[in-house]
Amino acid sequence: MKNTFKISALVLAFAGFAFGAKAQTTTPTTTSTSTTTNNGIRYSIGVDAGIPLGNFKDNYKWNLGGSVQADIPVISNQLFVTVNAGYNNIFGKKNQVGPLGQYDVTNFQLIPVKAGLKYFIIPNFYVQGEAGAAFLLNKKDVGVNKSTAFVYAPQVGVQFPVSANGNFIDAGIRYEATTKYATGVDQSKVSFLGLRVAYGF
Repeated sequence: MKNTFKISALVLAFAGFAFGAKAQTTTPTTTSTSTTTNNGIRYSIGVDAGIPLGNFKDNYKWNLGGSVQADIPVISNQLFVTVNAGYNNIFGKKNQVGPLGQYDVTNFQLIPVKAGLKYFIIPNFYVQGEAGAAFLLNKKDVGVNKSTAFVYAPQVGVQFPVSANGNFIDAGIRYEATTKYATGVDQSKVSFLGLRVAYGF
């Protein structure tokens, strides 16, 4: 029930951003505040949050972090190559019951580095797909035998202007998952539903 509530909250937050984007979308003849018409690299700095899914949610409850991203135009107004790097702290559950009694699950500390494509289906609304590597900073603390895993992240989002000089808000919901950090242990695969809200310039 708690996870359902959190997922619903994320969806509602995204819907709010989408509504804001619709209200602020410029007309085709007004490009001064567009976030997709300028040729050149666009940068954004964002806050990331998420809710673990699958087997991973058995031991972890939520994650919080930040990321920086560069959008490099390939086709003006529509297609961009993305490069993203960030930090994610995934909080372990407290007072779990195991063979030796109660224990606290150690947080997962990750640095994901990804690249991909961002495609605007219509102005201000995009689909994005990224893949790369997620580096685990505390391998010994969490008891796994790998410090690097493959990561992939499909995403949908909205991007809308907030100033006349092209600054923008980028808000997206994504599914992010990795391969196993411990050989043969499904619970060591990280997967979560994430929300990124970023300021771009």
